[in-house]
Amino acid sequence: MKFTMMTTCFRRFLVLLSLGPIKLAVAFPGPGEIFGQYGENVGVEYDFIVVGGGTAGTALATRLSQGLPHASILLVEAGPAAPGEERINIPGMAGSTLGTVYDWNFTTVPQPATKNRVWAANRGKVLGGSSALNFMGWNRASAPEYDWAGLGNVGWSWDTMSAAMKRSETFTPSPYYGFPGIARGYSGPVNTSINRIIPSYQPSWIPTLNNLGVSLNQESLGGELLGVMYQPSSIDSVIYNRSYAANSYLPHAGKNLKVLTNTRVAKINLKKSSGRVKVATGITLESGVVLSAREEVILSAGTFQSPGLLELSGIGRKSVLSAANISQIIDLAGVGENIQDHVAAAIAFQLKDNHTSIDELQVNATYSAEQLALWRAGKVSYYDSAFNAYAYVNWKQISSTASRSLQSLARSLFAKSGSVSQRHVLSWLENNPKVPQIEVVVANSYFGSKGYPPVGSPLYGKNFISIAVSILHPFSQGSIHVASANISDTPVLDPKYMSNEYDIQAAIEGLKYARKIANTVPLRDVFVAEYEPGTALVPDTPGTTSDAQYRDYVLNATTSIWHPVGSCAMLPRKDGGVVSPALRVYGTANLRVADASVIPVIISAHTQTAVYGIAERAAELII
Repeated sequence: MKFTMMTTCFRRFLVLLSLGPIKLAVAFPGPGEIFGQYGENVGVEYDFIVVGGGTAGTALATRLSQGLPHASILLVEAGPAAPGEERINIPGMAGSTLGTVYDWNFTTVPQPATKNRVWAANRGKVLGGSSALNFMGWNRASAPEYDWAGLGNVGWSWDTMSAAMKRSETFTPSPYYGFPGIARGYSGPVNTSINRIIPSYQPSWIPTLNNLGVSLNQESLGGELLGVMYQPSSIDSVIYNRSYAANSYLPHAGKNLKVLTNTRVAKINLKKSSGRVKVATGITLESGVVLSAREEVILSAGTFQSPGLLELSGIGRKSVLSAANISQIIDLAGVGENIQDHVAAAIAFQLKDNHTSIDELQVNATYSAEQLALWRAGKVSYYDSAFNAYAYVNWKQISSTASRSLQSLARSLFAKSGSVSQRHVLSWLENNPKVPQIEVVVANSYFGSKGYPPVGSPLYGKNFISIAVSILHPFSQGSIHVASANISDTPVLDPKYMSNEYDIQAAIEGLKYARKIANTVPLRDVFVAEYEPGTALVPDTPGTTSDAQYRDYVLNATTSIWHPVGSCAMLPRKDGGVVSPALRVYGTANLRVADASVIPVIISAHTQTAVYGIAERAAELII
C-alpha cells in the first residue's frame, strides 16, 4: 500500500458522497473583507502581511487586528474558505478531507529505512489550515518540554507558553476531566471539550491501564502529562462542530484585517539596509503582483512551506539555492533542516457485536444518514464522536528491561554525534521520567495499513477499534527543500523516517505494549479477536523469530501522524537556528516566522495547542 491510512479515508469519503450534497459557503464573519482572489479592491500596501492562513497565521492575524486597531493587516491563504463544509465541521467525519482539495497532498521521497515506502504528508490547504483537517486532539506536553530558554531562547518556557495556550481556548468543564482550575483557559476563541459520545466499550479503557500500573490523570493540561485519561478535543460543545482557527479566531477579528484566499505567495521581497541586515519590503504573488508591507512580513506557512518561501526568497543554504538556480541573499544553513515528526503503528481489533465504532458510519449508509440528520438537527449523534481515550507513559512504566536497553541504544547513537535537538531528546530520555516517550490512543475505528475488510468478505460490516502507539521523541531528523525556483514545483521532503535503530526498537516495544493492553481485562472482554496484524503474521511470543516479524510489521505499517516541526528552528544560529527568540529570521530586520516550524525539539503533545500558543506569543511580541 503506497499511502498508509488512505484506504480508510477514501472509503469514508465515498460513504459521505452517498449522503447527498455537502454544504459550502464563501466567507466567515468577523474581518473587514474576505477576497477569493486578488483584485484592485484588495489594495497593494499594508502595515503587516501574514503569509499562510492556517492554524498559526489565522490566529496571529486576528490578534494583530485586535491589538493594533489602527494598523492595516493582510492575511494571504493559498486555499479556499470553507465555513459550511460538513466534512470539516462534523467531528465524526475527521479524516474525510485528507487527500481532497483541502489538502496539499504532499508526499515524501522514498524512505530507505521503511522499504522505500513513499509516505503521505497531509497538510491543510484551506483557511484554518491543518486545524481544519486534523483529528482535533487537544493536549499539552509535559512542562520541561517547553523550556526552550534552555536552548538559547530567552523568554520561552512552560510559564509563557502555558499562558499563551490558555489564551487560545475556552474549555467546557466535564465530569471526565478534573475540576475548574488554572490549567485551562475559559475565554479564548477555540472551544474545547470532552466528547459527549463515549463509545460503549470505552469505559474499560481507564481501568485496564490502571491494572497495568498507569494512574488516572484528570489534569493533563497542567504540565504533567503522564497517565491515562479522556483527552479534550477542539469541539464546540454547544453545536458539536469542529472548532478550528478559521471559525474560532476570525469572527473576533477587527475590520482592519483583510483575508485573501486562493492565492499563493511566490517569495518575500528583500532589500539592503544599513549594515548586513536585510529588510522585507513585501511579497510577490504567484501572479507577479507585488504587495508592500510598511512594518513586517510574517511567515506562517507551516513546517513544510515556510522554509521553502525563505529559500525562494534567497535565504538558505548556498548549495540548496544554487541547485534550484536561486541567488543567495542571506546564508542561513538551517533553513529546511531539523524536521522531526511523530510516527505511529497500530493494532486493530474486531469488536463484539454489542459494541459500535465509527466504522458503522462508513459501511452502513442507512445508519449514517440517520446520524447525520440528528447532527444537522442539533441532537446527540454518533457524528459528534472523536478519539479521546489516551495514555502517556515513559519506558520504565512499560518495561524496566526495555527502558535500560533503549537508553543504552540511544546513548550509543547520539551522545557524541547527535544534533542539538537530538542531544536534548536524549537528556529527557535519560534524566527526566516526567517526559512521556509513548502515546497510546484508542482509535474509535479501523486504523492501519491492511485495509478495512473488503465488501463480500466475512468481516465486512463489522466494527473495529485500533490501539495506536506513537513514538513521541523519535531521533530521526530530516529536511525539506525547494526543487526549483518555481513555487509550483513540489518541494523535496525527506523526513528520514525510522532511519536509526532506536526508532525501530521503540516502535516494536510500543506495539508489544499495545498487545499487552489489549489482553488485559476489562478491555480484553470487548473484542472478538485481533484483526491486524494478527498473531499469524506477528506471533505474540518472545524470541528472535517474533522480534523479526515485529520489525517487518513496523517497517511496513508505521505512518506519520502529521505533527512535523522544526524546519525553521528557534535556535542560536550556530546550532542551525533560523529564527531568534523574537521569531525574527536571522539576517533580517522585520521578517518573522510563527508556526510549528520554529519548534526546536518535538514535544510529546499533538501540536495544534503549541501552534496556537506560538501565534499568541508572536502577536504579543509584535504588538
